[in-house]
Amino acid sequence: MSATVGELLNEAEAQIKACEAIELWRPYMARLEAASLLGFVVGHDPQQSDEVVPAVARRRFDDLVARRLTGEPAALIVGTTTFRGLELRTRPGVFIPRSSSESLAGEAIRRLRRRQRPVAVDVATGSGPVALAVASEVRAARVFGVDISRPALTLARANARRLHIPNVTFLRSDVLSALPGDLERGVDVITVHPPYVARSMMSDLPVEIRGFEPETSLTDQSEDGLGLVRALVDQAPGWILVEVSPDLSRRVGGILRRNGYRDVKSHKDSLGATRVIAGRR
Repeated sequence: MSATVGELLNEAEAQIKACEAIELWRPYMARLEAASLLGFVVGHDPQQSDEVVPAVARRRFDDLVARRLTGEPAALIVGTTTFRGLELRTRPGVFIPRSSSESLAGEAIRRLRRRQRPVAVDVATGSGPVALAVASEVRAARVFGVDISRPALTLARANARRLHIPNVTFLRSDVLSALPGDLERGVDVITVHPPYVARSMMSDLPVEIRGFEPETSLTDQSEDGLGLVRALVDQAPGWILVEVSPDLSRRVGGILRRNGYRDVKSHKDSLGATRVIAGRR
């Protein structure tokens, strides 16, 4: 049985909002996710609410919504997500880029544009959203993305090739150990979205996160979730930009100050939440 775009979106939005396996960071995300799934089915952005969706397409849409209601992220269902205008491929076993990380990339880009031949390193890069955004928007930069996950690095390299971004290199590395030797003192900006969930808090995460994201991208197994941050600040030259949840921002700022960083300050995202802590040596 066919239905209109408006009818399908209204029904899917209500189901997503009511689903306990899904944690919406903003209520309007339910509508956006429903539209993303329907657009994937019909092949275009479903803007006309009275557009009739054929029965075959409706059944496929219903199947995708049912998958979302298990907690499976929409980005994995459709296989892509958008980050600062870049369409990135996603895959199971690799952390899904978050829109909150756009602020992290933006703060790095702002600092790098002031330099003639800047060098940037993105730690725990995952599929490469921050590294790729920096390399795309600061073409003069030499950009590295590092991670310990081979599947993540494979996907990051594939995203770079598909987007034709040549000035980025992805390396398998424990923190900064695999960077070229000539960069020991020559890194201008380091970014990191660390796995900041405390070990004891893992079971409290919603199903859509703990059931579909790789554990190593969520926690470093430390008691407070900041083990990687402490390891990184011991090594990092130049600016360091750390993305964390707002409740951890003061702790991260304290770690930077105790390790000799200056100009430590916090930056809010587009929704007014403190997401990025910056400091420099």
